Amino acid sequence: MKTESNPLEADRRFFSSLLSTDVDALERILADDFLMIDVMSGSEVSRAAFLELVGSGQLEFEAIEPADGRVRLHGTTAIVTGRTRIAGRLSGTPFSASSRYTHVFVEQEGRWRLAAAQGTPIAPDPNGSAG
Repeated sequence: MKTESNPLEADRRFFSSLLSTDVDALERILADDFLMIDVMSGSEVSRAAFLELVGSGQLEFEAIEPADGRVRLHGTTAIVTGRTRIAGRLSGTPFSASSRYTHVFVEQEGRWRLAAAQGTPIAPDPNGSAG
């Protein structure tokens, strides 16, 4: 199957779509059964709920700084891991977090689609830096 991009490019498009609040692009990127485990609360967020949060403006991203992206391919599945520093607003309340993330992409209809996302907070280093 020829894909339109590689998984790391799909991951960058996901973050870019969040920053630009491009719900149409997110709908194309997210698999129909997408599930996110929220980095702040550990709760499950469905595709529909996530798109509603972003589309309604309840969830706004002001900065997303991904780093150390790596991909491991397993047939038509790709596991992307990395770090992010994010800042934004949830229902008007500012938030920020540093996290390590795992994104699971599946190859569907010639493109990589995000099926699962999970973030784990990185505790601040006592010396003032995040790991």
